[in-house]
Amino acid sequence: MNPGDIAKRIGLAVALPLVLFVGWYVFSAGSTNFYAPPLSKILTAFGDTWQTERLKADVAPSLVRLFAGYLLAALIGIGLGVAVGLNRRLRATVEPVLEFFRAIPPPVLVPVIMLFAGIGNGMKITVIVFGCIWPILLNTVEGVRAVDSVVLDTARSYGVNGPARLTRVVLPSASPQIAAGLRQALSIAIILMVISEMFAASNGLGFTIVQFQRSFAIPEMWSGIILLGLLGFVLSVLFRLAERRLLRWYEGLRAAQRAG
Repeated sequence: MNPGDIAKRIGLAVALPLVLFVGWYVFSAGSTNFYAPPLSKILTAFGDTWQTERLKADVAPSLVRLFAGYLLAALIGIGLGVAVGLNRRLRATVEPVLEFFRAIPPPVLVPVIMLFAGIGNGMKITVIVFGCIWPILLNTVEGVRAVDSVVLDTARSYGVNGPARLTRVVLPSASPQIAAGLRQALSIAIILMVISEMFAASNGLGFTIVQFQRSFAIPEMWSGIILLGLLGFVLSVLFRLAERRLLRWYEGLRAAQRAG
């Protein structure tokens, strides 16, 4: 990709947020509403609030829980998804159960999980795992099921069996679908990170935002929401960069198909 295309992509990605930000700044400039202060006041509170000490005390624990829950969900989801996708009988047995649990909103289970996991980090990580595992698991199952049978037969004829068949044929072929599940799970993980920290927590972004709201520190509350949005944006960009790098062969295949 040449520098011109990169600049164009960056411009398109930044244009709408910039327009919305400027619009918010202009239209809120004269606001006297206590609950909707001017953006200039929120930005001042942002600079005063989110300094090194608070970043270490609140943002760092949130990120640790986020990554722990997300990575654990990825390991379990991909592992179970491969097993279910490769075994037709196992898939027929567990699919109704998986659909049932997927339909349960994870925030509803927070009080139940608190009974078994307590109110520490274990509870918060468990909530993230329970919410993130389903898009990863189900996308992995579909990706494994969609592997071309001709490719599998060709690999078998060349003696590629067992673990080699899994690592060299099945997982690479299913990786675009797995990546789609991981992308969906990332946004769910951020939401559940905040929700879990609103229950019996002593630190974290969710806890801090709620504390600002309860103490009527409204500009600081808005600054926390902006920080949360920026965090989600940065994580999304990093994920896309990693996905593009790891799936270069797939992007090249799609480009060749479009050109043809």
